[in-house]
Amino acid sequence: MCRNIQTLFNFEPAATEDEVQAAALQYVRKISGFTKPSQANEAAFNRAIDEVAHASMHLLAELVTNAPPKDREVEAERRRAAAAKRFATAT
Repeated sequence: MCRNIQTLFNFEPAATEDEVQAAALQYVRKISGFTKPSQANEAAFNRAIDEVAHASMHLLAELVTNAPPKDREVEAERRRAAAAKRFATAT
């Protein structure tokens, strides 16, 4: 799947509507193959984003876990370190 879509469940503070919308956009872009749809496809593209975001919000609201919430800053630093290692150039 797309690496740009981040896990949104079990974080403190909880995922925002903007984060869910951004994940939905990345998902629809990935499965449609469009980064920006043509005018003919724009309505369907935008409707799909809204529907995926809506379903995602419901999913996140209903999921349960006994695990302690993850810290956003710790996870962000972990992703930055992994990216730096993955994209490091040999000098």
